[in-house]
Amino acid sequence: MNGPARTGDWIRGLSGWGRLLFAFAAGAASACGFAPLEIFPALLVGYAVLVLLLDGTDAGPHPVRRGAAVGWAFFFGQFLVGLHWIAFPFLIYPDANLWQLPFALFMPAGLGLFGALASALAIYFWQDGPARILVLAVTLAASEWLRGHIFTGFPWNLPAYGWGASLAVLQAASLVGAYGLSLLTILLGASLAELAARRWQLPATMLLLFAALWGFGAHRLSAAPTDTVPGVSIRLVQPNIPQAEKYVRRLMLRNWQRLLTLSTQPGRPSHIVWPEAATGIAVARAPAALDQIGLFTARGQTLITGSDRFVRDARGLTAYNSLYLFAPGGGLPQTYDKFHLVPFGEYLPLAGLLGSIGLSQLTVGPGFSSGDHPHVLDAAPAPPVTPLICYEVIFPHAVIDASAPRPGWMVNITDDSWFGPWAGPHQHLLTAQVRAIEEGLPIARAANTGISAMIDGNGRLRASLGLDRMGVVDAALPRALPPTLYARFGDLLFALLLVVAVIAASGLQVVKHRAKARN
Repeated sequence: MNGPARTGDWIRGLSGWGRLLFAFAAGAASACGFAPLEIFPALLVGYAVLVLLLDGTDAGPHPVRRGAAVGWAFFFGQFLVGLHWIAFPFLIYPDANLWQLPFALFMPAGLGLFGALASALAIYFWQDGPARILVLAVTLAASEWLRGHIFTGFPWNLPAYGWGASLAVLQAASLVGAYGLSLLTILLGASLAELAARRWQLPATMLLLFAALWGFGAHRLSAAPTDTVPGVSIRLVQPNIPQAEKYVRRLMLRNWQRLLTLSTQPGRPSHIVWPEAATGIAVARAPAALDQIGLFTARGQTLITGSDRFVRDARGLTAYNSLYLFAPGGGLPQTYDKFHLVPFGEYLPLAGLLGSIGLSQLTVGPGFSSGDHPHVLDAAPAPPVTPLICYEVIFPHAVIDASAPRPGWMVNITDDSWFGPWAGPHQHLLTAQVRAIEEGLPIARAANTGISAMIDGNGRLRASLGLDRMGVVDAALPRALPPTLYARFGDLLFALLLVVAVIAASGLQVVKHRAKARN
């Protein structure tokens, strides 16, 4: 144990800019735990290093201020590397948006403030011993929940997603959700810092807990039914149209024909799913497109597609990022309007202020208005379906309308060409897998440039088509699993875990103080 002890002492002894640079580097390295690399030990070790760095700030003046700086540097590094793909949207229309690229740094820097707040709060209660591990896990997990909710929320790359390499461990999301698994993940990683002080009880306890979670997940996967809904076959269409070519007028007919050609390949799917904004036009305002939809669905298929939707009212023309569900023969469609819009992508927050300095949204067009909440649509002969457009799938416990009957599946249409050619689409796919696990519901995912997939209620990919490939995924629809513990109780279980951790930390502190008093 001399090696960990010496390393721990060296990290604790860092100061000034050296400490901040090391925190940044440790945070950046910890991002390797997320997709697509999925080196989960990197994330766990990162949290242990953060604990040791905070140990060093506790000795000396202004510990809270220095703790906040360390926390910000660590999470700025983690978000900068983990979210490096956010630079890609600025390159799609470079003439209009490239000059705004430096402003992309504000996003990881701003997200780092959540880590700064959590670290500062933890340092306020910091005392040597395992209690500090519990305190930090509570404040960090609470800050992750906050990150997922305020300012419309952005719960991307939650600590739970560091288990992308282990579908068995991810099954714990069916019990406590992504936020609960994030708390336990932070606690496991942070507990490793105890090894530097030759204390093994907490790390051993957490390793045993995760061994049990892995065993639970392995059993859940092996015992899960693999049956499908009779008479239902889903065709997921992946046209692989580059974002920069989607709205070019001379290419729109080519793009439309590609959708039709892929949709009418041999086979008899009951449902055909096109991606987000697949048509490139407002399909409801294009009679010729509606006629063609009616013709190719005349054999009994249902078409689900993304498309812009425009409504004229007293305020003028209002645009929505929408999903249409056309009954066989192109019958009167059901519609769903995206309610969780992407800041800067689909609307400009603080439009008056930011617009005055020349900033604009990245998409073509005037921007979208938001819908109301998740819906359940009739998709007969398939079970009722809940649609999710693009990144709506990243929000735990916000994908199902609790006031409506439970759907039998979810459909996620997306255009991940905005997320770059590598990390972003893999991270987005993993969040969809975790939503499926949390809710026990299959997800049919159609992505413009990939990754399209049929995901079952255990998060397994039953069929998929990789990035930057044109084609279709034909798959039977897996049956929904019974409602999970998380589907029934949501984040109440996460809140309960927070309370238990706080009580445990308080108990450890009481025991420590009594031991000191006896001595």
